[in-house]
Amino acid sequence: MLDIELLSNIKGKVAVLTGASRGIGKAVADAIIANGGKVVIGDLLEKEGQAVVSEYNKRAGEKVAVFIRTDVTKYDDNKNLFQLAEREFSGVDYALLNAGIGYNANSMFSPLNDEMEEKILNVNTIGVIKGTKVALLHMAKRGGGSIVHIASAAGFFSSPGFASYNASKHGVIGYTRSFQLMPYICNVRVNALCPYWVETDLLPGLNASEENEEPFYNVIKHSPRVPMETVVEGVLTLLIDKTRNTETLLATPKGIITMEIPQQPDSFHTKQSNAAFKKYIKEVIPVSKAQLATALRRYELSSSKL
Repeated sequence: MLDIELLSNIKGKVAVLTGASRGIGKAVADAIIANGGKVVIGDLLEKEGQAVVSEYNKRAGEKVAVFIRTDVTKYDDNKNLFQLAEREFSGVDYALLNAGIGYNANSMFSPLNDEMEEKILNVNTIGVIKGTKVALLHMAKRGGGSIVHIASAAGFFSSPGFASYNASKHGVIGYTRSFQLMPYICNVRVNALCPYWVETDLLPGLNASEENEEPFYNVIKHSPRVPMETVVEGVLTLLIDKTRNTETLLATPKGIITMEIPQQPDSFHTKQSNAAFKKYIKEVIPVSKAQLATALRRYELSSSKL
C-alpha cells in the first residue's frame, strides 16, 4: 500500500498515458485522477477514450482530462499527444507508456509476412522508444519528470509459445535499463513495471483464434492473476518515488519484486577498460546535455511548422 504522503505528490501533476482507454492504463489514470492529478490519454480506441475523459471531467466539475487518438508507432501521433498536454495543462510531469498488443505472439511458424511480423515489435517496443524520446523533450523543458514503461514478466521468462511477444518485452527492459545517466542530464527518471498475467483485454489477443487455440493459452487460463491494485501500486511507486531509476519491478500475484540487473563477468573488465569507462562517465554528461539542447531546438523548430 502506498504511503498517503507519497500519493500527495500526484496532486496537480500532469500525466500522459498511452493505451489508457481500458485495462492497466485506465486503472492508473483512475488513481491519478483520484489523487488530484490530470491525465492526457492517447489510444486508438476513440469511443472508449472519449467516454473515460468525459466521466473524469464530469465528476471533477472541470477539465482534468483530455483524449486524442494516438498510434504509438507514429512520431507525429506521439508529438501530438504530448503537445496536447502542454496546450491544455502547461506541461508533462509523468508518462505511462502502456500501449501493447499480443498479435502474432507465437510467430515461429506464422506466414512470412512483413507487416504481420513487424506489428508486435512496432507497437510493444518501437512505440515505447518513440514515446520515450518525445516525453524526454517535453520533460526536459519542464525541468524533469518520470517515465514508466509497461513491460512484462515475459521480458524475463520466455514462454515457448510467444517468441515475438517475449522479444518485444525483452527489448523494453533492455531499453529501460539504458537510462542510468538521464537524471544527471535532464532530471528525468525511466523505469519499467513488468506484470505477470493480469486480467485485461490483452490476454485474448495472445490466443491464435477462437477456432484454433494456441496450446500455451490453456496454461494462461489456469495461471494465477496479478491483482490490478498491485499493478497500479507498482506504476505509481515508479512515477513518484524520486529514488528510483532504471528499475524493473516484477508485479506478481503476491506483490512487487525488484528484478536485479545481471552482473557482468570479471573477464569483461581490465584496468584499461575501467579507466576508459570512468573517463566516459566524466565526458558523456556534458556531451549529452549539448545533444539534448540541439534536439530541443530541432523539435521546437519542427513543431512551429505544424
